Amino acid sequence: MSSSPGLEKLGRFRLRGLRIDASTVSIVELLRNDWTGGITAGAAWLMFLQVERRLPPVVQEPEG
Repeated sequence: MSSSPGLEKLGRFRLRGLRIDASTVSIVELLRNDWTGGITAGAAWLMFLQVERRLPPVVQEPEG
């Protein structure tokens, strides 16, 4: 990927935030007995999880 390391780091951070938000919304909606919203948020969480797992590992640049 030809993006800058800072932009890639920000993208990974946002993806992690979306994953956390989706899981939280899923749990809250299921506790409120809103099955449609809970299952939809759960599916979104699974999708974000799969995308995050398919990303290549972060390459650390040597310092010095």
